[in-house]
Amino acid sequence: MEDESHSRNDCEEAIHKIYHFLDGELTHERRAQIAKHLDDCPPCGAAFEFETELRKVIADHCRDRVPDSLKEKIASIINHEIASDSKL
Repeated sequence: MEDESHSRNDCEEAIHKIYHFLDGELTHERRAQIAKHLDDCPPCGAAFEFETELRKVIADHCRDRVPDSLKEKIASIINHEIASDSKL
């Protein structure tokens, strides 16, 4: 339902900017505008909470340890490429 304080465009803008908001990529002024909208609009606030929780779950469960042997192999390949490029 649309009212004067939350137009469809405001909601679309807020949802579109959620990722920028979470990543800290907005100006202070724009961040304050989006934060106010998220506080005042339950559907947009719920979407924001979902995205925030999803990021936490991904961060908590995607911390696989990279084996030292793989790190060494990658470093060796990079060093080989750097050495090859410097010979050109």
